[in-house]
Amino acid sequence: MTDLRQTHSVLEVQGLYGGWGQTTVVEDVSLAVGAGEAVSIIGRNGVGKSTLLELIAGRAQRQAGGIRIGGNDCSSAPTYRRSDSGLGYVPQEREVFPSLTVRENLLVAHRAGEWNEDRVFTMFPGLAQRSKSMGWQLSGGEQQMLSIARALMGNPKVLLMDEPTEGLAPVIVEQLVRVLRNIAADGTLGVLIVEQRVDVVLGLASRCLIMDRGRVVHRESIASLRAKPERLAQLIGLE
Repeated sequence: MTDLRQTHSVLEVQGLYGGWGQTTVVEDVSLAVGAGEAVSIIGRNGVGKSTLLELIAGRAQRQAGGIRIGGNDCSSAPTYRRSDSGLGYVPQEREVFPSLTVRENLLVAHRAGEWNEDRVFTMFPGLAQRSKSMGWQLSGGEQQMLSIARALMGNPKVLLMDEPTEGLAPVIVEQLVRVLRNIAADGTLGVLIVEQRVDVVLGLASRCLIMDRGRVVHRESIASLRAKPERLAQLIGLE
């Protein structure tokens, strides 16, 4: 399995099992993400994609297996230690702080590095215009952009994103996809993204992992899938 240990891997997962309480949702998942690489995880609803990200982030219960972030063994580490090791997380529910302004949401997550307030405001000019607005005053698209910007302010080595385009209007999706392409093209940050939209998957990632019943059941390059886009729908059981 050639993708388990990329050169300069920023995320390595080996034989991971886990879920919620005593319930096992993810079974024997192994993957790696290299610096400057974007990897997509796709599959039907309920197959364990989001739980996999929650396990990597330390918010679900790991039962077995290993997790290394930025070269550090984080298998049993609390969430904040994983963040210290270089993990950024954009959860499906966005989870912006409603009682803080946009600027305060960003500053609370800031760590020294190339990503700073000026850079994220350049990438998200709409947030710059609303820097004094409270989190609860933002639209769904603005909250999603703030969630991504806040994760970047932590200057992560690997960024996890769970369904970043879900529930957004088409024009907002177009804006967000442009931003995600810029992030993926940065060359230093590894990205692991759960995404249902085939066009987003094909436009962002270099590799694709397909999950079913808690396991990775197929791995393929995006170049191969672009040549036969109908194959992607077949692989995840949409056809």
